[in-house]
Formats: sequence, C-alpha cells, structure tokens
Amino acid sequence: MKKSGQEKNRLPYQVKLSCAFMGLGQLFCRQFGKGLLLMAVEIGFVLFLIFAGVENIVGIFTLGTKEAVPIMGIEGDNSVKMLAWGITTVFLCILFGLVYYANIRDAAYTAEEIRKGNRVRTFSESCRTLIYGKFYFLTLSVPILFVCVFNIMPIVFTALVAFTNYGGEIVPPKLVDWVGLANFGLIFTVSEYAVTIVKIFGWNLLWAVVATALNYFGGLGLALLYNAKCLRWKRFWRIFPVLAYAIPGFITLTGFRFLFSDGGPVVGMLREWGWISEQFTFIGFDSKWSLRLLGFFACAWISVPSVMFLATGILSNVNRDMYEAASLDGANAWQCFVHLTLPFVLFATMPVLLNSFIGNFNNFSIFYFLRPEVTYDTVNYFYANNTDLLINWIFNLTVDKKLYSLGSALSMVLFLFMAIVSLVVYMRSPSYRKEDTYK
Repeated sequence: MKKSGQEKNRLPYQVKLSCAFMGLGQLFCRQFGKGLLLMAVEIGFVLFLIFAGVENIVGIFTLGTKEAVPIMGIEGDNSVKMLAWGITTVFLCILFGLVYYANIRDAAYTAEEIRKGNRVRTFSESCRTLIYGKFYFLTLSVPILFVCVFNIMPIVFTALVAFTNYGGEIVPPKLVDWVGLANFGLIFTVSEYAVTIVKIFGWNLLWAVVATALNYFGGLGLALLYNAKCLRWKRFWRIFPVLAYAIPGFITLTGFRFLFSDGGPVVGMLREWGWISEQFTFIGFDSKWSLRLLGFFACAWISVPSVMFLATGILSNVNRDMYEAASLDGANAWQCFVHLTLPFVLFATMPVLLNSFIGNFNNFSIFYFLRPEVTYDTVNYFYANNTDLLINWIFNLTVDKKLYSLGSALSMVLFLFMAIVSLVVYMRSPSYRKEDTYK
C-alpha cells in the first residue's frame, strides 16, 4: 500500500516535461497543435527577454546611464521610456507566468485522462471547449487585459514616478534618478507646499462633504416629493430633472460660467435690481466664496437628478406596513422619515454615497470650467487659487509647471487618504455591518 501511495503521488512524466519546457507534455500526450503553439509562445518570450526584456527590466533600476546631447547629435537613454518599457515587461512576465501555470495544469489534466483510459481531446476540440464550455473565461480575459493596460499600468507608472526626480529641469534628454521618499518629504516640509496643501485640503474636505450632502438629500427630497400622493402631473414635473441630467456636465458648467460671468445676464439683472454692487463678481480673480457657492449650486444642478432617479426606484420597494404601524403609534411625518425612510435608503445607497463622496472629492471639472482662465494666488498659494481642489492643484503642477514627480507624490497621498476613508466608512456603515436587516 505504501508503494502504491508513492506511485499515486508521483508526478506524471508529461507534467514534468511541461514544467521543463512549455508544451513538451502536450506533445507527448499527442496534442501536437497545442504543444507546438505553447512551445512557440515560450520561444518567442525567451527571444524577447534576450533581445529587449532583460534590458528593459534592468532599465527600471538604472533609468539610463548615458545622457543624450541633442545639439551634438549624441543619442542617450530616455529614462521615462525605459521606466514605461520596464513596467510593460514586468506585466508581460506576469502574463507569461500565468500561461506557464495554465500549461502545467493542462498537462496534468491530460495525463490524468490518459491514465483513466479516456480519449485525448484534439486542438480543435480544446478550442471548442474553451469557447463553449468556458466562455466566461474567454469574455472576462479581454476586459481584464484592457484594465491592466489602460488602468493598472498607468497607475503603477504614476506611483513609481513619485519616487524619482522627474519634472522641472530634470526631463529627457537629461537622466532621471530614483530619490526615494524625498518628494513626500518636500510636500510636508517645504513651507510653500505644506501651507498650500493644508489650505487646499481643508477646502477640499469641506467641498466633498457639503456637495455630497446637497446632492444626496436634494435628490432624496425630490424623490419623496414626486412620490407624494398629493402631487399632480408627476410625469410633467419629472421632465425638468431629466433635461438637467441629459445635458453633458461640461456644457452645463460652460453655461453657468456665461450666466454668472461679469458681463453675464444674471449679474446684469442683479445689478439693475440693486441686489449687488458694481464691483461684485461671482467669477473673478478676487472671488472666493461667491465662486465656491456657485460651484455648490452647479454641482447640485448636475448631480441631484441622478440621486433622484436612484432614490425613486428604492422608495418604490418600501414596505408601507411599517409606516401604517408607525402612524398608529403616533409618529409624525418627520419621525417616519428619520427612523424609517432614511435608514432604508442609506442602507441601499451607502456604496453609491461613498462613490459620490469620492467623485466630489476628486471633481476636477467643476472649478476648471467655471474659472474664466487659470489664475494663481501667488501670495497665499503655490501655483493654485482659493477655489482649487487637490486634483486641480495636481493638474497645475504636472501640466502647467511640469513638476511630474511632485504631482505623482500628491496623487499617491490623495489615493491613500481616499482608500482609507472609504474603507473605514463602509465597514462601519449599516450596509456592511447589518447586511441581513432588510432581507
């Protein structure tokens, strides 16, 4: 029995061959098409490593050793390209590792089928099994690949740039070097950066909380109003939020900028009525709270309809027996809203509420489109003004001032803050802790 147990746990020779070289096990299982294809994949990958891959991976650590001098016609290393190609090569290595693992599992499955006396599938049969039997795997692989290429790889590149001195005067053809945590130290130690990030962060947090609350409770209030039995012509009144929701946001913001600009019709009417002075402007270099309040209003105009549609669908599933029992106990409309409606809606929409908070915290377009032009308050801020959010400041540093490494470091800090806050809030919310409450 002991000998048979050892033989049972021993790897088949086909699996060992596939471990040694991809596709060999399939060839010995008489799966020639699949085996030759897998062998071609490994040969191509090895050739890629020899001619470019190893150099690309080394380039991640060195970021180039020879500086180019374009005036003299001397070609050198491009540190940014080397970093990008190095990241791409690492992802290709991970993908090749997954294919290699799948090759070993396939060889083990085929060897087990041979041991049982079953017929080995041909290459065409394996393709049909993949298409019809594992169609979910085929359809999910393409989106995952695109997510890695267009989402994960740029995030990794941005994160790595935060640990370099890339930006300012250090741009190709000059060589970029690794500087570790120096950029993060600059953010919190240099007075210009530290004062600016504290001021902008405070305003950014206030903006995110107030804008999210306005959008959420504004949409919920409209949904309750449209669901009221006393309201007549409900379909007619729902047209206006739909129109506000259907118009693209940047067009709406451009319209707000025209209406509330110094020569716009709204400002002109308010001056004619004597409600504001001739010097007052909603949008201008010295505007602060007037532009901020306009931003709150514009954000609510764009976002309230979407919350209203969501809340309308949720309220249609409310159990009316709870309200009848509460009214019999003497509860008024406000108490029913606070203790019945709001907890039910919050339970169903907490993930959406968190997503809205994150979206408002990183809302780049609001003040970018409301400002008539890029103006910096050089006295109180570093390349920013009193309405900029952190995302706008990062844009100013990277696009306008070419401080890429500093902007990447700020992006990392912003990402960590939002990830921690979102995780803590969600784990303490009823949607996570009381999942079975409304089942």
